[in-house]
Amino acid sequence: MNMNIRPTMGEQPIFTTRAHVFHIDPATKKNWIPASGQSVPVSFFFDSNRSTYRIISVEGTKAVINSTVTPNMIFTKTSQKFGQWADPRANTIYGLGFASEADLAKFIEKFKEVQEATRIVSLKQQNGSLQSSPKDGSTGDINSMLTPTRSLGPNSPAHFPVRLSV
Repeated sequence: MNMNIRPTMGEQPIFTTRAHVFHIDPATKKNWIPASGQSVPVSFFFDSNRSTYRIISVEGTKAVINSTVTPNMIFTKTSQKFGQWADPRANTIYGLGFASEADLAKFIEKFKEVQEATRIVSLKQQNGSLQSSPKDGSTGDINSMLTPTRSLGPNSPAHFPVRLSV
């Protein structure tokens, strides 16, 4: 997992807003713990070298959000000015409190755009991997575990790769 909170050379900001940042309490999984003392910039970054997107927020020198967007992430609006998403890689749920409904709506729109772009990149990588897969039939791609790499015929069970490369 990339713990680097500073944007890399290939990362460019594509959207920035301001919000109060919260993390779910790991003990109760119910209560919100403020991660920022005030409204802070929350930015989407695109890494052109890796074709990945991250949501990053820093307050002073502390990273309050470092979340790599994946195709399966879902942002949920839970009230007029608050929304949340789960990040299994960071093992947390992030919450954002916005100053207005309009700010939340803009964030949701950008989240959906980035998630869709991530899904498309993932599919392209999968398809590219399937076309140039190793001799053992695996793609080395965790997403490919759900997709058969070849048909073994009607009387044989489907073949699923078992090698994980993370």
